[in-house]
Amino acid sequence: MTREELRLAVLDILQEIAPDEDLSNLRDDLTFRDQLELDSMDFLDIVMSLRKKYRIQVPEEDYPQLASMQSTLDYLAPKVQAVQKV
Repeated sequence: MTREELRLAVLDILQEIAPDEDLSNLRDDLTFRDQLELDSMDFLDIVMSLRKKYRIQVPEEDYPQLASMQSTLDYLAPKVQAVQKV
């Protein structure tokens, strides 16, 4: 899975969790919370969707690494590739 494919998948998850949000101008370098109206339950829903979709575990101490699109992709890319190799 390419980084762009992974980005689109994360956007799909965000659209499911926050269907009223306009994601067309989402900046990769800003935190999701600075750009979207997400509460802590929304964030947990994002984590659970990532776990379910990619069969990866995201420990609670790694949650800060999912703060922005850029950091999320940096965190997920190697994990998704490792799962796909299995």
